[in-house]
Amino acid sequence: MIPIAESDDGVSTRMTSLDAIANLEPKLVWKYFCGLSAVPRPSKREGKIREHMKQVASKAGFEVREDACGNLVVNVPATEGCEQTPIIVLQAHLDMVCEKNSGTEHDFDKDPIKLILDEDPEKNNDPIVRADGTTLGADNGIGVAMAMAVATSPEVKHGPLELLFTLDEEDGMTGAKALTPESFRGRTMLNLDTEEDDYLLIGCAGGCDTVLTWSLALSPVDSGDEVVRVSVTGLRGGHSGCDIIENRGNAVKLLTQTLIRSGGESLRLASINAGSKRNAIPREAVALVCGREGLRDHLASAAEEIEKGGRDASGEPNLQIAIALDSATGAAGVAETATFLGALASCPSGVMGMSRKVSGLVETSNNLATAQGSISSDGKTISIEVANLSRSSSEVWRAAAAEQIASIGRLAGATVRHQNEYPGWDPQPDSKVLGICKGVYERLFGEAPHVEAIHAGLECGIIGQLVGNMDMVSLGPYILGAHSPDERVYVNSVARSWKLLVAVLDELSHTK
Repeated sequence: MIPIAESDDGVSTRMTSLDAIANLEPKLVWKYFCGLSAVPRPSKREGKIREHMKQVASKAGFEVREDACGNLVVNVPATEGCEQTPIIVLQAHLDMVCEKNSGTEHDFDKDPIKLILDEDPEKNNDPIVRADGTTLGADNGIGVAMAMAVATSPEVKHGPLELLFTLDEEDGMTGAKALTPESFRGRTMLNLDTEEDDYLLIGCAGGCDTVLTWSLALSPVDSGDEVVRVSVTGLRGGHSGCDIIENRGNAVKLLTQTLIRSGGESLRLASINAGSKRNAIPREAVALVCGREGLRDHLASAAEEIEKGGRDASGEPNLQIAIALDSATGAAGVAETATFLGALASCPSGVMGMSRKVSGLVETSNNLATAQGSISSDGKTISIEVANLSRSSSEVWRAAAAEQIASIGRLAGATVRHQNEYPGWDPQPDSKVLGICKGVYERLFGEAPHVEAIHAGLECGIIGQLVGNMDMVSLGPYILGAHSPDERVYVNSVARSWKLLVAVLDELSHTK
């Protein structure tokens, strides 16, 4: 039974100490995960977690190599009698997506993740670990923890291992992109970044960011105009690859629809702050607009309509679109505002095509991820950057999606740039390591695993392209709500994935 603790506001919540979580089974995995959760690890700012992992590995007696980018390779000797078997690479990434709910006070550069042991009433009260109002970081902290637990457990039989811990997977995959054939020696790899324990993944989509930038001149707000703040909150958000098929609400789109639907011909944009991460479906958005008297009423009417439609069509029961009077000193022109909003309305958001080769697999999608405005120091202009992440298992359609968005931007007067491009991972169904993983899974659990490609991005595609001659499979525990504050990992699933990993490594320790 999970003990009950009182929160500051007197509301009971199932919360336990770190000691309780660290003593879950398998204990070594949870011990390492608790240690990771205490160290900040935002993408592109992984200095603290990198030093933490070097200390942990060195203390365990392992040699640690760090490349110029900051990727770590931990060399783990084979258990006795398995020295002559091929090197196996266990790969995971050190960074995490940093998302938090409105009103949650948390500094991802300084504060530890507050872990909560809870139960999921929708899944037979299965025990879960989640965070207190933020992303959990089980993506990919559990993978890192499992790799370290394998390396240090005296009960796990394995050949020589290389633990490959990469940087910046969530915000550009720059760590994986810095790898070369000389970065590590093994050519059989188990990627530990899968989020369903009954799946073995053998392929993934590639991706590309398309960023549109506007610089709009600001002029003073007329004395008789109303200035209104429009806020979209309460959306589920989620992983822009794994969850895109669910047609979840997109805060940028809902904000744009509300502003356009208000029908205010004098509408002028003063500021916008929508979405926060390129690879997370945006959960919140806010804009400050001004216009003639009566604008607030027009917006309130539009918000009511859009809110109802969003709740019904996208399954977003907690969606709220709030309208309130506010203040501003300057705003963009009416025509420029209309052009900008038209571009946001035109950018695709969601599934753009399904695979003809794999039933039920999204082939191509786009996440209209963020729209962030920054006012110049002299108050004369607002620079607005709109980020899109297009994914596809087809290089042709991925390029087409990125160009479609670029064309929309150019027609609307935006500056366009493409960045963070990465390849997909081409499935190899005849893979030797896949055959071993399938056989072990069936022996352990009495049924065949699902063997599939996914629409999300994994580093395997980049590693396969840059290093070459790689035989790879991805596996991991059940993680729900990744890239959002709803993220949670299922305790029993971690134990199940650990059992599979240990058995696969034991089987590989007998191969030549």
